[in-house]
Amino acid sequence: MWISKSLIAVILGGGAGTRLYPLTASRSKPAVPLAGKYRLVDIPISNCINSNINRIFVLTQFNSASLNKHIKNTYQFSVFSSGFADILAAEQTPDSSQWFQGTADAVRQSLRHLDSFQYDHVLILSGDQLYQMDFGNMFRTHEMTSADITIATIPVNGKDATSFGILKANENNRINAFIEKPAAELLPDWVSETGDAMKSAGRIYLASMGIYIFKKQVLLDLLLDEHKGATDFGKEIIPGCIEKYNVFSYQYGGYWTDIGNISSFFEANLALTKELPPFNLFDNENKVYSRARMLPPAKLSSTKVANAIISEGCIINADLIENCVIGIRTRIGSGTKISKCYVMGCDYYETLEDMKYAAERGIPQLGIGNNCLIENAILDKDCRIGDNVKIRGGDHLPDSDHELYTVKDGIVVVKKAAILPDNFEIG
Repeated sequence: MWISKSLIAVILGGGAGTRLYPLTASRSKPAVPLAGKYRLVDIPISNCINSNINRIFVLTQFNSASLNKHIKNTYQFSVFSSGFADILAAEQTPDSSQWFQGTADAVRQSLRHLDSFQYDHVLILSGDQLYQMDFGNMFRTHEMTSADITIATIPVNGKDATSFGILKANENNRINAFIEKPAAELLPDWVSETGDAMKSAGRIYLASMGIYIFKKQVLLDLLLDEHKGATDFGKEIIPGCIEKYNVFSYQYGGYWTDIGNISSFFEANLALTKELPPFNLFDNENKVYSRARMLPPAKLSSTKVANAIISEGCIINADLIENCVIGIRTRIGSGTKISKCYVMGCDYYETLEDMKYAAERGIPQLGIGNNCLIENAILDKDCRIGDNVKIRGGDHLPDSDHELYTVKDGIVVVKKAAILPDNFEIG
């Protein structure tokens, strides 16, 4: 319990999430559905709860209605607990009339909401990463080293290092240098001691994970005085305080991925269908919490299923589901084959009257119809896919945006509530 009294967590909801468009067209990035039944924001919140940190703020400003609803309906702590998970949306105040201008500015504008709480340290997290971490271990290391700032780092190879902020640490894990997205020719000067296992895999560079623990007073001094014009932690705050403050690296060796674009989001979800997935949803200790829905078990009829996750409430008559994540309340007609897809599911069931009404007007039922072939695609929620529809994503498709779907990196993303009529073809 001592951790929860010392630490308060702030989860950064991110900006407009344009790289995840069209999934962020009507929802904020932390509210994007993950693994068929969760939301992205459930990952950092669950990591906090599993680490005995139960005072959590989520900072957001774009399309926050569905995120507000999800958090309100999900994270309700006991009346005998001081725990909470609350939304802090960008707002106009006498001190500021601007939107959040970056990660540091978002925390700066939200500091006044933390004034009524007792805390000595602030844990700052991203809302768009997939990982399982015990923040308790990170916090204990932070205290043992008397760090002013502790940065979670992950060893990466030379190919990936050019896409991250790279830190250099000494033998005591104290950070003494930082460079943002270094050019490949500069990398030899940025090698750190990462351990034998990581070195054997070529992972010899320490990348910032965008996860920080600040001493309270240090954070206040940095945001309100020393760097009061800075808007971003990674680009401005961290590089500017390495020489003055005790900044330490906390090396994390587990699975971690930054879900910043459609391609990484797609790959992270499909990776969950592997026999031994890199992210373990079936962990007794590291549970992933989400909204409890009173849904029936999934029902399948003569369907061949290979390497798939099928969420609750589904009604499936398909011929084949292979390497797919199928979200809640998904209905799939007979003769349909689906491969390498993330089908997000539906927010509700159609009644028989709804189906009759739609049929009379030539509108497909909610879900996926009969004799469809769908490959390399993401189907956002509440789509209506008619019979004999063919969607073939792949490298042969150029990036493009259409009324009903978007193509990014060869992945076809059917937009939320889109209606694809019978015999519609993509690719």
